[in-house]
Amino acid sequence: MINRTVAPPITDAVAFDLRLKPCDRYTLDNQVPVYAINAGAQEVVMIEWVFYAGNWYESKNIIAGTTNFLLKNGTQQRNAYSINEYFEFYGAYLNRSCYNETATVTLHCLSKHVAELLPVVAELLTESIFPEQELAIYKQNQKQRLEVNLKKCDFVSNRLIDEYVYGFGHPYGKYTSTLDYDAVERTELEKFFNQFYQNGTCMVFAAGKLPADLDQQLNRVFGSLPLNSTVLPEVNYSLSPAAEKKYRIINDKEGVQGAIRIAQPFFNRHHPDFPKVQVLNNIFGGFFGSRLMSNIREDKGYTYGIHSYLQNHIHHSAWMISTEAGRDVCEATITEVYKEMELLRQELVEQEELDLVKNYMIGSLLGDLDGPFQIIGRWKTYILNGLDEQYFYNSIDTIRKVTAEELQTLAQQHLNPEQFYELVVV
Repeated sequence: MINRTVAPPITDAVAFDLRLKPCDRYTLDNQVPVYAINAGAQEVVMIEWVFYAGNWYESKNIIAGTTNFLLKNGTQQRNAYSINEYFEFYGAYLNRSCYNETATVTLHCLSKHVAELLPVVAELLTESIFPEQELAIYKQNQKQRLEVNLKKCDFVSNRLIDEYVYGFGHPYGKYTSTLDYDAVERTELEKFFNQFYQNGTCMVFAAGKLPADLDQQLNRVFGSLPLNSTVLPEVNYSLSPAAEKKYRIINDKEGVQGAIRIAQPFFNRHHPDFPKVQVLNNIFGGFFGSRLMSNIREDKGYTYGIHSYLQNHIHHSAWMISTEAGRDVCEATITEVYKEMELLRQELVEQEELDLVKNYMIGSLLGDLDGPFQIIGRWKTYILNGLDEQYFYNSIDTIRKVTAEELQTLAQQHLNPEQFYELVVV
């Protein structure tokens, strides 16, 4: 019998024994790897096809993104309306996204409808024709959206800070103009589609309450396609960061708000100090109780929110501070950011604050592993970055054991104002 007069013991999150559920792995006849998490109580499935078809591999701006977007807009057998109607009939959702190195096609559906939907996904990945009318509509919509966004200081600042950190010639640093959309030709999309989708490098991630014969279904529909049959072209880009460190830009003379971005090039997940820097970043500005939030939002009232984060790109990364503040307090906000950097360099983090952040980070990991879709998402991150499950356990061990002295040393190495690019767009 439970004694409800006695409170249950409270256990800190850092004491939990976190385990990353292993994923099943198998290979289709054409050597396409499949990673699967069979779990969950609901009869739902997510299947994601990941192609190395991001803007890293395009020879002309926005070809990768346009190709990916128009995959749903017409094949040899169906027009855009028919494709959308087909997926809606089964209560399914098909999305596509283009990133820096990769591009994805993601299917969410009921487990019982997988067999009916896989052939149509294969049709999109092999028979898309990019109709001229659909391309014209896409260009018009994107140009209008871009023109609206260019009036927003936060949108402009995000574009420019990436250019300053990586260089405009780097895929992470380039951005689009209306002229780029005008220059897109259907033949360029067909060529990119043929090289990076029809004959591209692909892997599949599946999660949810999976059909018992999912491996056979995938192999029957996709196993004979000419995927992974050619070597992915090796493309390398060098960083070319801007020489000037500080920028002040007036985008709207009547603007009352300024977008602040402070950033520096940084190492990625493969660096041994990366997990420790993640702890330091959380103390600095990585969550609602961080120092930047406590000072600049809670105490000074300069902004509704300020955050720091590590951009987790595959090849290169950056440490970024991002906020929007009143036009008249932008400079004061930047001053306070540098004050918080100085405090982390000069003073040890108190044990109570360090324990709070450690518990927050472990607790966040618990939430990130709540459900099969979240679990396969973490596996996907590790696999695309060339990591394994040991990285997960090493990160947890680092979070638990990192000391205030180690964090101070990292702050002295990496949190120096002269290392950062500084941008304000009003």
